[in-house]
This record gives sequence, structure tokens and C-alpha cells, in this order.
Amino acid sequence: QVQLVESGGGLVQAGGSVRLSCAASGRTFRRYDMGWFRQAPGKEREFVTAISWSGSSTYYADSVKGRFTISRDYAENTVFLQMNSLKPADTAVYYCAAGSHIATRERAYDYWGQGTQVTVSS
Repeated sequence: QVQLVESGGGLVQAGGSVRLSCAASGRTFRRYDMGWFRQAPGKEREFVTAISWSGSSTYYADSVKGRFTISRDYAENTVFLQMNSLKPADTAVYYCAAGSHIATRERAYDYWGQGTQVTVSS
């Protein structure tokens, strides 16, 4: 089993940057594909990005391509989401997730963090 804890959210101005972290417990972290999702007020949760267990494959939603970067550190059991050129539309609660199959669908992920709020002011 994997427990996930996100951190790094906060208030940032448009055009700014934020780096989110997702710390995973358990020795099996390296076996899981990891994803980031987000949920804006009044909207459904949506896929943001994902990285394979090996780190060799990454996927991004069109809305964040070229601005967001996902990475993982096996020594620290942590997945990072570097977010640059932030827009007010990026305001949401960001969740990390772990699963056995890299995918854009929520149902593919078995474990979820509690989420961290990112607010981008205009």
C-alpha cells in the first residue's frame, strides 16, 4: 500500500511558478506510475500529467504542455510537479495519485493524496 502526501501549494501571481511535491510512503514506490490531477471549483477533476514507473515516459494535458514538468526522485520517494507561467485558469486543488498503469483516467489510479491548493491571482 502507498500513502501520498502533497505539499507546496499556495498563492502565486499569474506568470509565476510553483513546485508541488508528493511524498510517497512504502518501499514499492518505484513500481508505481504516478499522476497529477486537479479540480477547480465547480468542475470535475481532470488529468494534468503522469510519469511511468521507470521515469522514461511522461504525458501532459494539452492545457499544461510546455509549462508544467513532472519528475520523480526514487531516493526521496517523491514526485514533483514544476509549474511555470501560471494562469488564473490553473487555480485548483492538485492531487497526486499512484497506479499500476499510466493513464489519463482517474480509475487507473489506486492511491490518492489529500490534495494541495494552488491559487493563481491575476
